[in-house]
Amino acid sequence: MTNWPVLLPLAAQAFASTVMVGVIWTMQLVHYPLFALVGRDAFALYERAHMSRITLIVAPMMFLELACAIWLVVRTPAGIPLWMPWLGLAMVVALWLSTATLQGPTHARLAADFSEERVRFLVNTNWIRTILWTARALLAIAMLIIASQHFGASE
Repeated sequence: MTNWPVLLPLAAQAFASTVMVGVIWTMQLVHYPLFALVGRDAFALYERAHMSRITLIVAPMMFLELACAIWLVVRTPAGIPLWMPWLGLAMVVALWLSTATLQGPTHARLAADFSEERVRFLVNTNWIRTILWTARALLAIAMLIIASQHFGASE
């Protein structure tokens, strides 16, 4: 008997979280620091293009993470300690709150008017998401491994 109905949401969560780890580390170490080199005159157009393009990548992954986190809290697979899905959901909530209250508004302000201070604020506050997504991906992978071992042992 296959356990794909149990493992699929765990695999989807691990996929979305690891994609976001790659995205967030690229943004943190490469993309956001380079904002300062774009120049004041071209920055508003550049920032709007950045926001519309990056949303195509991050929005589906963030919604997939949220859906999987909720599913795992509601239907925690056998073998996974209850604290793990709850911690995962708390991390998703913290990521969404950070995005909505810190990075999102900063991007909106940068799209209207460039400021080196805002770029520094973005880079500094983005460490919140960088650390959370890295920890979340590790947690998601750990849950997938635990469930795989649990169901592998029960077959």
